Amino acid sequence: MIDITLQNFESDLIQASVPQPVLLDIWAPWCGPCRTLGPILEKLEVAYAGRFKLAKLNSDDQPEIAGQLSQAFGVRSIPFCVLFDKGQPVDGFVGALPEAQIRAFLDRHVPTAEAMEADAETQAAEELAAGGDTDAALARLQQAVAIDPANDIARFDYVKLLLERGEVAKARQAFEPVAGKAAADAKLTALGHWLDACDAAPKARSADLLAAAIAANRRDFEARFELAQTHFAAGRFTQAMDELLEIIMRDKAWNDELARKTYVAVLELMNKPPAKAAGPEAKGALEVTGKAAAAPPEAPSAPPPGGRRRRAGEAGSAAAA
Repeated sequence: MIDITLQNFESDLIQASVPQPVLLDIWAPWCGPCRTLGPILEKLEVAYAGRFKLAKLNSDDQPEIAGQLSQAFGVRSIPFCVLFDKGQPVDGFVGALPEAQIRAFLDRHVPTAEAMEADAETQAAEELAAGGDTDAALARLQQAVAIDPANDIARFDYVKLLLERGEVAKARQAFEPVAGKAAADAKLTALGHWLDACDAAPKARSADLLAAAIAANRRDFEARFELAQTHFAAGRFTQAMDELLEIIMRDKAWNDELARKTYVAVLELMNKPPAKAAGPEAKGALEVTGKAAAAPPEAPSAPPPGGRRRRAGEAGSAAAA
């Protein structure tokens, strides 16, 4: 648990919520419901074992922050809790809710214990692979997928490493559970194209025959694509992109834009996958039950010299969610 002030608002709330969700509890010493809610939140932070971090903001000591958050989200009563994830407020609640309801709220947003364990395995695998120990990295990734089958980043890394090692059959088997949703995920789509290339490469003509066909007709896109597939399957991404680009420059729409789609897939495979979100995608707006969505607040600023600090309770009370 950490207390939020003007000095650490950016570092300990906004930036801290990028790798790990942060639940901000806005409270005051004179608030009875706040005294009821506080111990429950502290208990849950321990029980959730790192799945989220608890931050507290005393609205009497930090009226600038409390006032801006209250104004931004149309909430006048406390306790008021806001969950920050990936640097954005994503959800919140008002009032001293029972523990069961708070658990249900948290479970909608914070990573599961399995997801955290799988993420740790994936991180360890990345370090092992960077050090050249692909056998150990593969074992870690296989474990990550077994622990959390829904962890698409771990699965992506697992299938990708299998393909890099030429273990196509195992890669196909590991990819099968997510094949149905590949169209909605660029990284998974890229794996699908790579697997297609691996299936096509053994049937392709020899490099000499393909080169001769292209020399005879530079618009022989079938031959160019066939050559690109052999490069792609072998992990020669740059050579594959060169052939695909030749097709795209001459006829972008060829074969339902297959060359362009494959080119994009190669680019995806060359990029590091993004960090896994801990919950629903941040929308840049807070969704509090019974409240209209609002844009995220700007970083609080100190009041002007001589300016009056407004107490959090002066604006009146609003109905709790």
